[in-house]
Amino acid sequence: MPEHTEAVAGHYTTGGLLDRLLGALRAAGKDVERLTIDDLAPVDELHSRRRAATADLARMLSPAAGQSVVDMGSGLGGPARYLAHGFGCTVTGFDLTDEFVTAARELTRRCGLAERVRFEQGSVLELPANDASFDLAWSQNVAMNIANRAGWYAEIRRVLKPGGRLALQDVTLGETAEPHYPVVWADTPATSFLHTPAATRAMLEAAGFRVLAWEDNTDVALAEMDAARAAGRPRPAEPPILGMHLVIGPLYREKTRNSERNLREGRTRLINAVLQRA
Repeated sequence: MPEHTEAVAGHYTTGGLLDRLLGALRAAGKDVERLTIDDLAPVDELHSRRRAATADLARMLSPAAGQSVVDMGSGLGGPARYLAHGFGCTVTGFDLTDEFVTAARELTRRCGLAERVRFEQGSVLELPANDASFDLAWSQNVAMNIANRAGWYAEIRRVLKPGGRLALQDVTLGETAEPHYPVVWADTPATSFLHTPAATRAMLEAAGFRVLAWEDNTDVALAEMDAARAAGRPRPAEPPILGMHLVIGPLYREKTRNSERNLREGRTRLINAVLQRA
């Protein structure tokens, strides 16, 4: 395993994650033996704009019932469960972080979705899947940790059926200056591998994908932050019972502040895209 790959897995490992999540869900009054995807939405979508982003990307992809989806960098499994529950897909998620996979499996069981969603630990650069195995591919906020971007895009193409579609949400490099660190996906630039939107698109096309849709959602994200503040929802002094601080850890506030600052200063951009395997 490359050195930076080990560092990425270590970055997301906090210890005691599943117990921490279940304890918070109980404290919030949830029945942890009969959870819903909405119960988990505050904690299981480790990407920009959370559930709103997943819903937007799913509308762009427009999956059909019965289609098979590979979720690369599946984290705690929120998007995978959303696709299975809302669209009737069967989803296989792969993630580098063993602690995420363990939690994702257990949360999925407690949502009654284990027959349609499964998770495996492993690198998305070497998926344990046959060629042309999946109808659709899905990934949210994963590329930022992948140095071998060309290799990853080739691997996605390999496991997709001919004509299969790929849905991506990514943080990309802006045009003003390097990002401030730490951020959610990296404490330092050593494990952050950002490219501009144009460079990202060029690499995808070079790997054999045709762009069907390409959106910049930076302004959408900033408008949502501004609307929350205008509605009188400033950052509380203490985090809520359920929130991404349970996953991100003690640097949660600093990381989320830097992520917002990077967007506002043009250091990063947010993109959504749907592409088709040629």
